[in-house]
This record gives sequence, C-alpha cells and structure tokens, in this order.
Amino acid sequence: MSVRTAIVVGNPKAHSRTRRVAEALVDAIDESLGEAAGDRAGRVVVDLADVAGELFDPSSATVRELLEAVSSSDLVIVASPTYKATYTGLLKAFLDRYANGALRGVVAVAVMTGAAPIHALAPEVSLRPLLVELGASLPTRGLYVTEDQFDDLHRVIGAWSDAALPPLRRALGLS
Repeated sequence: MSVRTAIVVGNPKAHSRTRRVAEALVDAIDESLGEAAGDRAGRVVVDLADVAGELFDPSSATVRELLEAVSSSDLVIVASPTYKATYTGLLKAFLDRYANGALRGVVAVAVMTGAAPIHALAPEVSLRPLLVELGASLPTRGLYVTEDQFDDLHRVIGAWSDAALPPLRRALGLS
C-alpha cells in the first residue's frame, strides 16, 4: 500500500531548517514503511512561506488546493518552529481554514523545532490539541528538534522512530 503523505511547514522562511527536519522525518518513515526513501513524486509539501500572502484571501484557489491535498492525505507531518512557546501564526492561519473535524481519517505527526530543550513539550501541549480538534489522529508523541541537533537528524529521528513507528504503522493500517 502506498501512503499519501503531506508536509505542512509553518516557518515564515521558505526552505527552512524546520522543513528540512520534516522532510528527513518523512524519508525515515517512508524507508521504514517500505516506501522508496527519497521518492518525493507523490509527496505534497506545503511550505506556507510560499503562500503567506494568500492565506487571508478566502478566494485563493492555491490555498484551497493545498488544503484539499493535505486533507486527502493518509499521513500529514505538521511542522513549525517554536514561537513564544507555541506554533507560528502562519501555521495557525492555514489550519484555521479547516472546519472542525476536517482532518478526520488523517494520521498526523506534530513536529516542532526550537533553540533549546525548554520547549520540548510544545508539540504535545500546543500543536497536538489543535490537530485533534481538526479530527486528525496522532498515534504517537510529536518530535521536537533543537538547533544543536540539526546536524544529527539521522540519530534524532532514529531515536524517535524506535517508539513511534509501531503505533504509526498500526494507525496507517500497515501492521
């Protein structure tokens, strides 16, 4: 079974380190699920910095298409840098376009990046409740990556994967 995957990046800077973390996570998940690691043909990447000017335009066809692509995915990685101990307003503006329950049937993983471990629970206490409100299923803990870990993503994601992949596989119907 092929898993339709989307990445939503709420960093105001395009092609950010937060996006790099999210893409590395999806590569690791794909590899563990038997998907071709690095095969990005079917992967949807929503880098919100690219559409920031359209997020508050209710008639934006681009944003509407991105919302549909995310909600029709099997797995969504939602990634944000930590701003004021929570996710960015850019990410909130995008997710606010969904009605409550609009992500029902979607498996999600909350990913946040930050300067220091002090906000390591931010994916759990800020991003998880928002995704649950939208109907997404989050079968595992979120991933928090600090700046000093960016150069060692393979190890950081590997440590997270040990505990996270079994429930993620079950939630995706792959075990």
